[in-house]
Amino acid sequence: MNKSKYVFAQLIEFLDSDKFRHLVDKYDGNRYVKHFTCWNQLLALMFGQLSNRESLRDLIVALEAHQSKRYHLGLGREPIAKTTFATANQNRDYHIFEEFAF
Repeated sequence: MNKSKYVFAQLIEFLDSDKFRHLVDKYDGNRYVKHFTCWNQLLALMFGQLSNRESLRDLIVALEAHQSKRYHLGLGREPIAKTTFATANQNRDYHIFEEFAF
């Protein structure tokens, strides 16, 4: 049984969540959002990039495969629907993620 943190969870510790929260407030990214926050979107996008996923559907399938580990990876307990993810990618301001990356 694994008693230490997953590698993805260890990578997340290096992210500055306060700076990201400031950017989300600056661009009002979590307005009208209940479950799939900007932070969850960032982590899902990072997971897709690091696991070399080629499409949104491929990413959702990979996240569903790790459903029991999702909480320990830092992605929360709620499952992510493809339509929710696509809508978030379409409607949220990309400047949040761009400024955080730089």
